[in-house]
Amino acid sequence: YIKMKVIVILMVMCSTTPATQCQPIATPEIQFEDMYNCTVYGYSYSEEIISELSPEFVNKYGVYTKFYCESREVV
Repeated sequence: YIKMKVIVILMVMCSTTPATQCQPIATPEIQFEDMYNCTVYGYSYSEEIISELSPEFVNKYGVYTKFYCESREVV
């Protein structure tokens, strides 16, 4: 078997409301070649997600996204 390293993105939606936990965001299963492309995608996709919410909702609940790019070995 040949092992390859790929970069995947993991995203969550969070709120500044007390006692709430960040929830996973469904993201397309894209395998990135490098951290740069994953990071650029993460910011772009975050903007898309937040833009689909109303300003009232974002402001009321303090909604924001977080993401990180992770290197994984695949066979």
